[in-house]
Order: sequence, then C-alpha cells, then structure tokens
Amino acid sequence: MLNTPDEYQEIRDAVRSLCAEFPDEYFRKVDEQRAYPEAFVDALIGAGWLAAMIPEEYGGSGLGLAEASVIMEEINRSGGNSGAVHGQMYNMGTLLRSGSRAQKEKYLPGIAAGKLRIQSMAVTEPTTGTDTTKIKTTAVKKDGRYVVNGQKVWISRVQHSDLMILLARTTPLAEVKKKSEGMSIFIVELKDAIGRGLTVRPIPNLVNHETNELFFDNLEIPEENLIGEEGRGFKYILDGLNAERTLIAAECIGDGYWFIERATRYANERVVFDRPIGRNQGVQFPIADAFIEIEAANLMRFKACELFDANQPCGAQANMAKYLAAKASWEAANVCMQTHGGFGFANEYDIERKFRETRLYQVAPISTNLIYAYVAEHLLGLPRSF
Repeated sequence: MLNTPDEYQEIRDAVRSLCAEFPDEYFRKVDEQRAYPEAFVDALIGAGWLAAMIPEEYGGSGLGLAEASVIMEEINRSGGNSGAVHGQMYNMGTLLRSGSRAQKEKYLPGIAAGKLRIQSMAVTEPTTGTDTTKIKTTAVKKDGRYVVNGQKVWISRVQHSDLMILLARTTPLAEVKKKSEGMSIFIVELKDAIGRGLTVRPIPNLVNHETNELFFDNLEIPEENLIGEEGRGFKYILDGLNAERTLIAAECIGDGYWFIERATRYANERVVFDRPIGRNQGVQFPIADAFIEIEAANLMRFKACELFDANQPCGAQANMAKYLAAKASWEAANVCMQTHGGFGFANEYDIERKFRETRLYQVAPISTNLIYAYVAEHLLGLPRSF
C-alpha cells in the first residue's frame, strides 16, 4: 500500500535517503540540459545499489529481482528516472544466469565495485522491430573470433556503459528448423569496439533518455565473449527481458505513486471558490481510481518477481505486470496533470517531465499490442496473430 511499511522497508528507507540528496531541482536541470545524471548514478554505484543482484562471492549483495525492483521503484517515486540505470540490473541478470564461470569472474567483481557498467542491450533493429527472430545483424565465426555486421536502433546508455549485451544471428534464418534458433548473445567491450567496427549515432527524442543507432562494420569480438551456447541466444535473452519488464513495471509503480502523492497534496492545498478542490468528487474520484490501478499492478509486479527469483517461468506475469503498471502510471500522470491544471505544464512543478518519462512505457520495451498478443495466444489459447 501507498505508505504501509513492508518487508523491504529497510531498502526503501535507504534508497529514499540517498535520493533526498538529489531533489527535484537536480533532475530538472539534468533534463533541461539533456545530460546524464552522473552524480546520481555515481552515488547509487557507491552505495552498492546497482550491485544488488550480484552474488556475494563476486562482491555484490546477492539479492533477488524483488529487491532490485524496489530500488528502481523508489528512485522513480522520489522524482528520479531509473531509465538511467535500470539496464545494469537486467543485463547483469543475463550474465549471471547464462554466462560462464570465467565470464562472471572476469566482469562481475568490476561491476560490483563500480569500475564497470553493463548498461546496454542491443537487440532491436530498424527493419524488424519486435520481430526479433528476423534480425539481420550477423556474427560469423572466423579464426577464434566473431565478425559482426549489421545495424541496431534504440539502444540505450551506450555512451555511459563499458559493456553491452549483443544479439546477432550466427546461423542464417533459412538454415534453422525453428526461427528462434541460430541467434547468439555476446559481451561487447565498448571501449575496444567504438571506432573499431562500431559506430554510435545518438537519437534525439521526446525524453532525456540517451539512446542510439549502432552500425557494425566488421566488428571483431573474441570467441570467449560468446555467452552460453551458440545458437541459443534468443532463449537467454528472453530471460533477461522478463527481468527488464518486471523492473520497468516497478518503475512505473514508483511513477504512479509520485503522481498520486503530488495530485493529492495539490488537491488538498489548492483553494478555489473558498474550498479545497480535493473536496469535489470530480477531482477526488479520478485520483482514487488511478491509485486503485497502481495497487493492482503492484501485486502483479511482486508475483512476477516471486516466480523469477524461484527460477520459475514468469513470462506471462512479467508481461502483465509491465502492461498494468505502465497503464496505471500513465493514467496517474494524466490525473496529476489535470488536477494541477495550468500549473502542471510549468517546469518548476516537475509534472511535465515525469509525464513525458512515464509515457515512454506505453511503447517500450514492448508495446501494449504485443502483450495483448502474448496473453491471447499463450494464456487464452487463441490462434497466433503474427
């Protein structure tokens, strides 16, 4: 519930305390400058929050997705934007669950210590979008290395990351029995790749979210940077995407609570016609409705976390959590904006910034229509629609 202590309260209090050092003015300025919140990210790393899911043997906290989701939720609930850092959580999960012992020993201690960032995952392509099995980026094995050619788009935080997870075809689509086969994932060390076969082109966009087009021209990746077995990358990446969707659900819940708290406060304080506007049912009912939707999404978020942390299938719950939370946060954003009236458009209230940020999740990392299609086919037994 909104202000009811829970089993994660110690984490919540600690993250809120850190976030209090970065008030609205900080994020407002970062947004205006289209900058990256370096000081905030450094503080998170320094406090160990981005190493939450790394096992203790590698220098992390050994926590689960549930705890990681609470960290992301509290950042957004405090007025920040977890989009600057959430890649570290779900990309790390891909390495943790599918990487070799040698890869974990090579990278995880550095990530846990804050010396390395693994913020990016390169999957989406301009001509295939969410039709991932049709990707055209190839990785051809040659003399102990893979040579990569192709293009990716909407790849976030490349300019603020040291490592990137890359999905590429290692076997042509025409040569596999199932279209989900023949793709592999790799760890790309960006400092060695950029300018040596990898070109990064930023994409200006609606929100202050660093995202890019990537162009691969004979980029060479060492053979030992292949994660797991060659040809099984799609399966590995799905596991990471379930974590991604669940974390983003938590971020949307954090946004939703932020909007509800701001709308409630303003409705109690704003006096028109000699009475607080929150006394009017036309104002209070939409706020109550949005709050109920957030609470429902919150339950599905924790169900997805529970299954993921138990290594149980959680695709349905992760997708539904993302759908419910993104929808609830967007409704709360609209209610908050409407409650504030004209003041909601003023930068100093921060509503327009958060309004733009939470709108993203109706589209990314997976569109609402794709979630409908997943539920229709996999849960309801309806014919595949694509």
